[in-house]
Amino acid sequence: MKKCKICNSAITSITDTKTQKIYHKCPACSYIFLDEVFYVDEAYEKKHYDKHHNSFESLGYVKMFENLIEEFVLSYKKDIKSALDFGCGEGEVLPILLETNTILCDRYDLFYFPKKVYENKKYDLILSTEVFEHLQNPLEVLKELLLHVEENGYLLLMSAFHPSNDDEFLKWWYIRDVTHIGFFTLATFEYLAKKNSLTIIKHNSKNTILFQKKPRLAMY
Repeated sequence: MKKCKICNSAITSITDTKTQKIYHKCPACSYIFLDEVFYVDEAYEKKHYDKHHNSFESLGYVKMFENLIEEFVLSYKKDIKSALDFGCGEGEVLPILLETNTILCDRYDLFYFPKKVYENKKYDLILSTEVFEHLQNPLEVLKELLLHVEENGYLLLMSAFHPSNDDEFLKWWYIRDVTHIGFFTLATFEYLAKKNSLTIIKHNSKNTILFQKKPRLAMY
């Protein structure tokens, strides 16, 4: 029997009668994930990403990241000297914008910057924008990223929060991307925060959430 990939609870299923795709929904933490039989392979996924033209020539894309930095990063800039953009894509837009704000930023992307530069390093801030909806095992990736966040450091995630109503979910534009396989809500992120020693600092109730890593308690 399938269980929730986030909290291991029993799940229910939603079937899209138009596409015949099956989604699994967790009543406990609200995570929804596509059944594995509908996943595309890695070669198709890479081909799909190659169609994206997310560069500095895409003014809307650049503006989105400028707004992200303004709203979620600059207020905490005194605490942030180093960052990692996990899943940065080919265009490097977010890392370059961070560096113009004097925040050094490493790049990692499964397809475009595959060297795991973050190994044996820790950062004041890790960002992962429009990545977690593509992950087969988001909990594992989250835990790995947190190993590389400094105590009191920040983790910033961007992934559209799904509608709670099943009918609205099946009409939602976000599920039409064949590489989107996992969907979160604020409730899902609240669960993840509680289970992984994180404090939610800020969110926009739509698609972006900022966590702070709690310091470990000293042992005496």
